[in-house]
Amino acid sequence: MLTHSPTRSISSTRSTRSTGASGATSPSRSSRVSRAARTSRASRPVTRAAARTVLALAAALAVLTGCSSGTESDRQPDQEPGKRSGAAEDTGAPRLPRPAMAFDYQLGGAYAPPGGVRAVSRDRAAKPAPGRYNICYVNAFQAQPGKKAAAWWNDKHPELVLRDDDGDPVIDEDWNEPLLDISTAAKREELLGVVGPWIDGCARAGFDAVEPDNLDSYARSEKLLDTDDAAAFARLLVRRAHDQGLAIAQKNTAELLDERVGFDFAVVEECGQYDECGDFASAYDRRVFDIEYEHKGHEAACRDWGGKLSVVLRDRDVRPAGEKGYVYRRC
Repeated sequence: MLTHSPTRSISSTRSTRSTGASGATSPSRSSRVSRAARTSRASRPVTRAAARTVLALAAALAVLTGCSSGTESDRQPDQEPGKRSGAAEDTGAPRLPRPAMAFDYQLGGAYAPPGGVRAVSRDRAAKPAPGRYNICYVNAFQAQPGKKAAAWWNDKHPELVLRDDDGDPVIDEDWNEPLLDISTAAKREELLGVVGPWIDGCARAGFDAVEPDNLDSYARSEKLLDTDDAAAFARLLVRRAHDQGLAIAQKNTAELLDERVGFDFAVVEECGQYDECGDFASAYDRRVFDIEYEHKGHEAACRDWGGKLSVVLRDRDVRPAGEKGYVYRRC
């Protein structure tokens, strides 16, 4: 999952990706570990002043949980297994995460969340964690890694694979993932016809939010895509998620923070390592989930943002608990 990408002009990163199948059921793929690969920034949501007192209390409670690596299944009393928590089901309004919620990033495989965890990100093929704020990972801008996923796109939607002047697919070399073509309004609408139902599936499964990955695919597109293309497709995803009662996260890509895309919160990788947490915290009123992969980055994020943002240290392959190499720590 994480070979550190050499370049860092675009500050986004991805952690792992769970092994995947076809584009239709492709399992997961976490974010990319090396922050050198991408960056994202989205619109800055309207601050809800009336909720600040509640948010502050939630942040304080999150701090009290401390660093943990247990595996309790402590459900919140106001949440039921298999159902989205909050008012989304009744009103259609997305339920936003609270700042500094204790968080776990489980893209490499689902497992019982550590004690005190209140928010979990899992691949769209996994089930939500009972009683938590659940984020659904979707690879929206690129295919899943591997030959099987590439073959699925070439067979089912060859026109949606981004191709160079020779007609060859443009590949994200770090992950061996073909990029998807979002270069025109027509292409973006057609791609929404594939990715949109995945988002709908997240809502049906009981997730609270969606995390569309590879917002910064333009940075690996051989200049065939640009930030305008990314923002335009992201707006379609935002509308689709909101129509389903889901909140939606900006994944990395600090360069798009001022684009007013409409994201509700952020999932970022290594903002402590690269000193970007403040930008995302300002844009999203501290509704930021930060995954660090290096102890140095985790220490920096906890020192500057512990108790203010949701910060976690994970192994680069985001392995399930119990697997060799598994790492999980909170501030």
